[in-house]
Amino acid sequence: MFAELAPHDEGMLDVGDGNHVYWSVAGNPEGKPALVVHGGPGSGSSPNARRVFDPAVYRIVQFDQRGCGRSTPHASDPATDLSVNTTDHLIADMERLRIHLGIDRWLLYGGSWGSTLILAYAETHPERVTEIVIAAVTTTRRSETAWLYEGVGRYFPEAHERFRAGADAPPHTGGQDLIRAYAALMNHPDRSVREKAAADWCTWEDAVLSLEGQGTPYMDRVDDTRLGFVRICAHYFAHGAFLEEGALIRDAHRLAGIPGVLVHGRLDLGGPAATAWELAQAWPDAELHIVASGGHLGVDGTRTHVKDALARFGTATGTAADTATTGATRTAATETTPER
Repeated sequence: MFAELAPHDEGMLDVGDGNHVYWSVAGNPEGKPALVVHGGPGSGSSPNARRVFDPAVYRIVQFDQRGCGRSTPHASDPATDLSVNTTDHLIADMERLRIHLGIDRWLLYGGSWGSTLILAYAETHPERVTEIVIAAVTTTRRSETAWLYEGVGRYFPEAHERFRAGADAPPHTGGQDLIRAYAALMNHPDRSVREKAAADWCTWEDAVLSLEGQGTPYMDRVDDTRLGFVRICAHYFAHGAFLEEGALIRDAHRLAGIPGVLVHGRLDLGGPAATAWELAQAWPDAELHIVASGGHLGVDGTRTHVKDALARFGTATGTAADTATTGATRTAATETTPER
């Protein structure tokens, strides 16, 4: 990781619908533009996310998606209208930010929910994307969220029973029904009801990640940050991320000519590697790296692949020919053991 880096420019962008999106820029003002797309949805941007970029090479742009971080209004307030917080709205916000900053084309980097938003943006505006780097590949299909909130419960039955009980749901309630139940709880007028639902949700998320040995990152969120995060997550997942099921992989042909690097942990229980594999097969210019001992949060091997990709793309002009490798290399997964 590169040293901690403060922004040299920041502001609030009026994106309409009463929303203002916080943005920041760090690194070389004349460098290669790169946009960091945070996860969640609703996590907000993190200063650490820009530390995988060489600040002498990149102009590093970050933003807080609608309703979270420093963007306003905040989703923790049940009066905040989430009907104007959809994937299409976020794609439009990214375009407004690109134009506002005077950027013609940029590299996209992120993971988890950020992966979904990156793909949705790039398939809508491929002419604006030079390269893509993703760590922890998800497309937020209903089948994927059904696994995360129901299927993986077979590994953590006691934790899943508590998660289901938090929504007062009977045994064998399906994942989508659980998500909708939590979405309703997160819109309850009583703050104490919302706080309990948010805690129950985050406790389940941490249970799924518990074998990775990296603490409790979801419950570490506190107060309004946790409330906004869970409300936005439940809102998006209850609506299938406002995407047609399977659309991002179906339309991956639109990414042709955009070099990509996909990095995914073999042991990611929350998001099995099958999605990363399917995407790599559908995207002709993507390289897939499977990290043997990696999970959803990543390990040293994950960061090594990300940094190597960003170092390579930092000197590229952004066409597939500039980063050409053999077709076998692009489509074959490489099993990697993290450095110790």
